[in-house]
Amino acid sequence: MKIGIDARCLCEARYSGISEYTHNLVKHLISIDQQNQYILFYNAAKAARMPALTGPNVIHRSFRYPNKIFNLALRFFKFTSLDQMIGGVDVFLTPTFLFTNISSDTKKILVVHDLSFELYPEFFTPKQRLWHTLINPRQIAQQADIIIAISENTKSDVVRIYGVTPDKVQVIYNGIGDEYFTRPTTEEVERVTKKYKLPARYVFFLGNLEPRKNVTTLIQAFGQLTDSTVELLIAGGQAWKYRNVYQAWEQSPARSRIRFLGYVDAADKPMLYQQATMFVYPSVFEGFGLPPVEAMASGTPVISSFTSSLVESVSDAGLLIDPNNITELTQTIGTLLTDEKLRLELSSRGRAHAEKFRWQTIAQKVHTMITS
Repeated sequence: MKIGIDARCLCEARYSGISEYTHNLVKHLISIDQQNQYILFYNAAKAARMPALTGPNVIHRSFRYPNKIFNLALRFFKFTSLDQMIGGVDVFLTPTFLFTNISSDTKKILVVHDLSFELYPEFFTPKQRLWHTLINPRQIAQQADIIIAISENTKSDVVRIYGVTPDKVQVIYNGIGDEYFTRPTTEEVERVTKKYKLPARYVFFLGNLEPRKNVTTLIQAFGQLTDSTVELLIAGGQAWKYRNVYQAWEQSPARSRIRFLGYVDAADKPMLYQQATMFVYPSVFEGFGLPPVEAMASGTPVISSFTSSLVESVSDAGLLIDPNNITELTQTIGTLLTDEKLRLELSSRGRAHAEKFRWQTIAQKVHTMITS
């Protein structure tokens, strides 16, 4: 069988979200399947980073068309199909909503991470909203033969908003790597501690600085804590309206104990989680919510939101709060700071819960679905 995968997102200089998902999925698929052929499709007008995804049954097909012209041609002129461009395949997997055109006789599999752009358009820039209008995700979802939803919450949204029949949507959760379950060496801890000047106790957040992640609420809640011995470390790239986050920081009475780490290297993430006193993720909406699960796999107690798919991904292995209630978040952080027994209980419970999200398990489920 020939399996095509749209790998355009892997041309990005820095991976996050969908690019991390795609990279890990492809890496594990080719490690468990040496019989079928995998053909990866790329397009980037300029020279771009190409991932080291290799094997005797892996072929890379790279093109250098200007993206805007290429996308419009796919959307409106149907001048060619992606599966034909890479030599023809039996199955073509698209890891998110993208400008695409696939032959009618090719099995089309679409991965849907979330429909936040439909439910919370205010969290997106005008340019992003225009992009989603042009791409017509409803049509893409309806034309897919199979949809992989990364949570039950996402499946429910796809069925309700796009009118897709429930039996066409299969739930296969997002995955996490083994590195989050592995305890670091003393040398690794020392390296990361020195690199980021880690304090003895800190509350950790990792995610893009954008309204949906609700970082301003976290900063406000942290500023109300009576414990002045703990710091708040915020890791993540600057995204839309990130200045609102810095404004909240400037106004915080705990400003001197709040630090921004920026985009952190993937190799450092497990240790940043593991050394934290707790991980707090008060996001308003998530298709899955990967950072809290990574933190749980790392043995770190988690506080997250009682919203969207976070109820599934965190479940009873963490403490769930109303992301709009600053007082509740402050009190929950304060309780976890003082209750060592609760921290140990959540650490143990979180590790056990995270086991079912290992990438080997997730990739095997995707492989079975693709090849069946």
